[in-house]
Amino acid sequence: MLSTLLSQIVNGLVLGSLIGLIALGYTMVYGIVQLINFAHGEIFMVGAYGGLAMFTYLLPTALKNHWYFALPILLIVGAAVSVLVAVAMERLAYRPLRGAPRLAPLITALGVSVALQEAVRVFYPNATAAVPFPTIFVPGTLIIPIGDGIPIKYSAILLVVVALALAYALNTFVERSRMGRAMRATAQDPDVARLMGVDPDRVIVLTFVLGGALAGVGGILYGGLYNTINIDMGFQNGIFAFTAAVLGGIGNIRGAVVGGLAIGLVKALGGQYLPGGTAYDYVWIFVVLIVVLVFRPQGFFGETERVRA
Repeated sequence: MLSTLLSQIVNGLVLGSLIGLIALGYTMVYGIVQLINFAHGEIFMVGAYGGLAMFTYLLPTALKNHWYFALPILLIVGAAVSVLVAVAMERLAYRPLRGAPRLAPLITALGVSVALQEAVRVFYPNATAAVPFPTIFVPGTLIIPIGDGIPIKYSAILLVVVALALAYALNTFVERSRMGRAMRATAQDPDVARLMGVDPDRVIVLTFVLGGALAGVGGILYGGLYNTINIDMGFQNGIFAFTAAVLGGIGNIRGAVVGGLAIGLVKALGGQYLPGGTAYDYVWIFVVLIVVLVFRPQGFFGETERVRA
């Protein structure tokens, strides 16, 4: 039925917007320092738990009952917690390995990922299982009058709007601002950029700050949409986001968003219409990835990789 098809497309776009938001962190970090930060998914997860802690233990009761007060506070807190963890990760784990072979920071990223999961599991109350997340968004569901009706939560609409707006703002910042030019120069050649007065360390920290803030916002939006969070959410969505970054062309901001939307649509439509149903939706995602990379190894918007001497 048409309404079923459109419902799955809507679900795919919602999931894809979230994946694209997380993928921006992967693609920026790789573009600047040639590092696949596999701990970025846990930055997303930590932001969600940071916002939940703020709501549970610190937010006044009078504000909890009004989403238009609680939502901005949780978004700011979630982003701030993710930024702090991301900057600490860069300073303590990645910067000492800046000149090391690529395998060393890759293994370190995996170790940081596991460490963050275990830290939340051990220190956050009841984090050994899924934790309820408060309904802090506009309540209710919009019914689009097509066929039998296409339901879409207002929180899902908010997620799509915020994700696309932040992606556009990030792309504008990178292309038009002075610091954005410094980021592009560092991505092309950090040594030459340093000779031109750019501080690569400052640029790299800013990259982790921006990626962490986007991931933290994504964590809060995820919790508000599904009303539950768990310590595994970072790993699962992080894999999707990394795949989206590769599919769109890792290092390309537009590519990360398009790759995220593509993966969301493949997962939603594949689970509904392709052989195997939802049990095989992950399989179809990676089938699409393999097919694309066979014919276009650099992804949708990527360029041929530059090998630095």
